[in-house]
Amino acid sequence: MELIDALRELNRAREEHRRGEKPMNVSDAMTRDVQIANPDQTIQEAARLMASIDAGSLPVGDKDKLVGMITDRDIAIRAVADGKAPDTKVRDVMSKDVKYCFEDETVEAVSRNMGDQQIRRLPVVSRDKRLVGILSLSDVAMTRDSAHAGQALKGISRPGGAHNQR
Repeated sequence: MELIDALRELNRAREEHRRGEKPMNVSDAMTRDVQIANPDQTIQEAARLMASIDAGSLPVGDKDKLVGMITDRDIAIRAVADGKAPDTKVRDVMSKDVKYCFEDETVEAVSRNMGDQQIRRLPVVSRDKRLVGILSLSDVAMTRDSAHAGQALKGISRPGGAHNQR
């Protein structure tokens, strides 16, 4: 029943925003059901979790703190390409420089930042820094003003950027 109520609230908030009543906050657009990897899990376990939830990235949490992100690309480039075994720990290949946004920020501001920093998914935290969701480019596209998603995608897709694969 909780999921149905959450979906109703999300649809209600989106409808309010479609009518132009107020700017949409990240909390109105984000995905709330977030699976978290542990830094001591193996990359094989993380990859299986990604496969089971049909996702390409997972936040990494340790003792209620967001400590990194692991993506299918991290596993491919930092582990498989380097000949690391499936029992390699998530902490050894995850991205430690975690970008995030706050749940009370506007979708417009965050999507602009996503484009500027070339990020497709951002962990969403509360003001006390607890993980409360994930905001993806597709979440932004589902908002009343999908132009924000288009602008973010334009920025994300440009060549270059601060990428560190190793």
